[in-house]
Amino acid sequence: MDSLSTFTSDAIVAGFHALSEPLRLKVLELLREQELCVCDLCSTLGVTQSKLSFHLKTLKEAGLVRSRQEGRWIYYSLNLAQFVVLEQYLSDYRRLIKILPARPC
Repeated sequence: MDSLSTFTSDAIVAGFHALSEPLRLKVLELLREQELCVCDLCSTLGVTQSKLSFHLKTLKEAGLVRSRQEGRWIYYSLNLAQFVVLEQYLSDYRRLIKILPARPC
C-alpha cells in the first residue's frame, strides 16, 4: 500500500467500511436502478429517516453516492467513479493469483 497516496488510501478504507453494513448495501442496490429521494428509500427499506440519514451520510462520505436537493427533498445516486477506485484496488490482488504458487490448505 506504500504506492497509494494517503488520499487514495483513505478513500479505499472509507469505501470498504461503507460496504460493510447490510442496510447500506441495500441502499446501493436500489440506487443501481435509478436516482431516489430519501422518502422513497425509507419507504422501500422500511426504516426511519433518521436511521437512513446516518447510513446515507456514511455512503456519501465514502464517495459512493452523490446527493442533490430539489425543493425540500434530497435525491441520491451512485458515484460510479468511486466504485472504479475500489475495483482497481482489488484488481491488483487478482493479478497476484498468476504469480503466487498454489498453497495447500
